[in-house]
Amino acid sequence: MLRYAVVFLIVAIIAAVFGFGGIAGEAVWIAKILFFLFLILFVVSLVLGRRGGPTV
Repeated sequence: MLRYAVVFLIVAIIAAVFGFGGIAGEAVWIAKILFFLFLILFVVSLVLGRRGGPTV
């Protein structure tokens, strides 16, 4: 799950760079949403990934 969050974070950063740079002017809000969404997913994955599995 952490791997997917990292991949999506990188994709969102690339989309944000293009959107914030004016290359895709009408898609700026999509890049912003994706950036913050995947940033949140990345942080959640980091937190949940640090927890140990269930101990029996």
